[in-house]
Amino acid sequence: MFAAENGLKGDPRLEAISQAIRVVPHFPKKGIMFQDITTLLLDHKAFQDTVDIFVDRYRNMDISVVAGIEARGFMFGPSIALAIGAKFVPLRKPKKLPGKVICEEYELEYGTDCLEMQVDAVQPGDRALIVDDLVATGGTLSAAIRLLGKRMGAQVVECGCVVGLPEVKGQCRLNGKPVYILVEPREIDNCRHADISSEFLNVQCSG
Repeated sequence: MFAAENGLKGDPRLEAISQAIRVVPHFPKKGIMFQDITTLLLDHKAFQDTVDIFVDRYRNMDISVVAGIEARGFMFGPSIALAIGAKFVPLRKPKKLPGKVICEEYELEYGTDCLEMQVDAVQPGDRALIVDDLVATGGTLSAAIRLLGKRMGAQVVECGCVVGLPEVKGQCRLNGKPVYILVEPREIDNCRHADISSEFLNVQCSG
């Protein structure tokens, strides 16, 4: 679901967040409109508003773990975790974490990749929020849900993303878990995000 559909319709913070995100056409390949959130991080007010909206949503949900997906989930997850009194757990690409880890694979357009997490980072029964910057195909978030939920026994409460494709409007779930999104991708120069949205296969929406 989008924030505007969940009590924040007309909230000027959402427009400011959207405008703070730079759009880079045809990166990393032709037809893709890359949503560059590094410019959002440079805008102190928009960055603060982004964190505040997530914090307002999750502060009373008894979240004990905020899991951030490498790499841009690391930019928002720790601030949210600190504000709501939860621990932060990084979900990383292979061979980036020391100690014993568990791995969950997910499919790419060509081949596979995986997310790893340290085995002692999450306990059975922990209430988890998964954070990333953007949801497109849903593959990485799905792997994170499996990693925390099925593999470690945590209760995944929700996935929170800054940007999501408009196809996810309405009550949306990913692997049975709700997805909360602040803004849609922006379009410029008559370019569209069609190449991304055509790959949006794993999020099921109703309502």
